[in-house]
Amino acid sequence: MLNRVSGRPGGRDQDAAIDWVARAREIAPLLADAADRIERERGIPEPVVAALHEAQLFRLLLPRTCDGVELEPPVYLQVIEEIAKADASTAWCMGQGNGGSIAAAYLKPEVARAIFGDKRAVAASGPTFGKAVAVEGGYRVSGTWAFASGMKHAAWLAGHCLVHKADGSARLDGDGRPFERTMFFPKERARLTEIWDVLGLKGTGSDQFAVNDLFVPADYSYTREWAPDRRETGPLYRFSNYQMFGVAFAAVALGIARATLDAFVALARDKTPRGSTQALRDNALVQFQIGFNEARLQSGRAFLLQMLHDIWDVTAAGGSPTPEQRLRLRMATTYASHSAREVVDAAYYSAGATAIFAENPFERRFRDMHTVSQQVQAHASNFELVGQSLLGLQPRSKYL
Repeated sequence: MLNRVSGRPGGRDQDAAIDWVARAREIAPLLADAADRIERERGIPEPVVAALHEAQLFRLLLPRTCDGVELEPPVYLQVIEEIAKADASTAWCMGQGNGGSIAAAYLKPEVARAIFGDKRAVAASGPTFGKAVAVEGGYRVSGTWAFASGMKHAAWLAGHCLVHKADGSARLDGDGRPFERTMFFPKERARLTEIWDVLGLKGTGSDQFAVNDLFVPADYSYTREWAPDRRETGPLYRFSNYQMFGVAFAAVALGIARATLDAFVALARDKTPRGSTQALRDNALVQFQIGFNEARLQSGRAFLLQMLHDIWDVTAAGGSPTPEQRLRLRMATTYASHSAREVVDAAYYSAGATAIFAENPFERRFRDMHTVSQQVQAHASNFELVGQSLLGLQPRSKYL
C-alpha cells in the first residue's frame, strides 16, 4: 500500500522515514533570503546549490540503483510546490534537473552512474532538436539548444536529436516519424552562450549551448519513453518523462499562487487604500476575491493530486496508466497552471499600487507566473485534446 507520508510504497528502505515535504520547507528560508540574488545573478548561487544537493533535492526521480529516491509523483509535486513558494526559479531548476535524471532509468547502469553517480550530478537540456548522424560506435552530433534551465550548475548536458543514417537520410521510427535520441556529453564539450534576458524566472539561467560534429558514444544516448531502452521497472518509470516535467511545471505555478494569495491576505488585514476609510479586509469584494480564489487554487491542486494518486496506485500494482488516465493527467496539470495564474492575477490586481514595487511580494511572482504559464504544457491547446476525446475523436498528440 502507498505510504503517502513517507514518500515510499510500503516504506521498505531507510528513505521511507524521510518527510520530503518537510525537508523542502526546512530549506525554504534559505531560498527566500537568496531570491533577490538569484534573480540578479541569473542563476542559483553556490551556497544554495550546495544546500539543495545536501538535502538530495536533485535526486528525487533518480533510480535507487544510482542512489536516488524514486519519489512517488504526489509527494514530488508537493516538494516542488514548497520550494516554489520561496523562489520559483529554484523550483523550476529542480523540476528540470529531476526530470532529466529520469534518463538514468533508460541508460546502461555503468553509464547512468558515470553521469548521475556523483552526489552533485545535474544534467541540463533544451527542448529543441539537433542532428545526430550514426557512425561506428555512436553518433556525430551537431546542434544548438536554448532554454537549458540550470545549465550554470549542471555538469552534463543533454541534447535531443533527430537521428540520421550515415548516408544522411533520416532514420524513421515504427510509425514513420523521425527517430529521436537524446545525447549526453560533459558541459565543457559545448559552447555556452548567455541569452536569458526575459520577463520572469530570471534565476533559472536558461541559456544556450551548442556543439558541432561532436562524437557521442552510443551508450551515452537514449530515446525517451522507448520501451526497448527502459531498464528500470519501478512504478515511477511507468510515468512518462513528459508527464513528470508537466507535474513539476504545475507545482511551480501552484507554489507561486499559494505564496501570492497568502501575501495578499496578509496585506488585506492591514492596508487601508488611500482616499478610503475602509480597510481592505472590510471590503466585500476583497472578501469575495479571497474566498473565491482560495477555492480556485485548492480545486486545481486537488484535481492534480488525485490524478497522481490514481495513476500511482495503478503503477505501484504493476500496471500502466490507461489512455484516459494519461489524458486526464494532462488536463489536470494544465488546469492547475491556469487556475494558479488566475489566482496570481486576481491578487496582483486587488493589491493595487502596492503590487508594482519590487520590494513587495507581488511583482516578481507576477512575472514568474506569467513566464511559467507560457510553457507548452500550460498552453490552452491542451484542453483541445480533452475535447477531442470527449467528442469521440482520437486526441492528436504523441506525448499522451
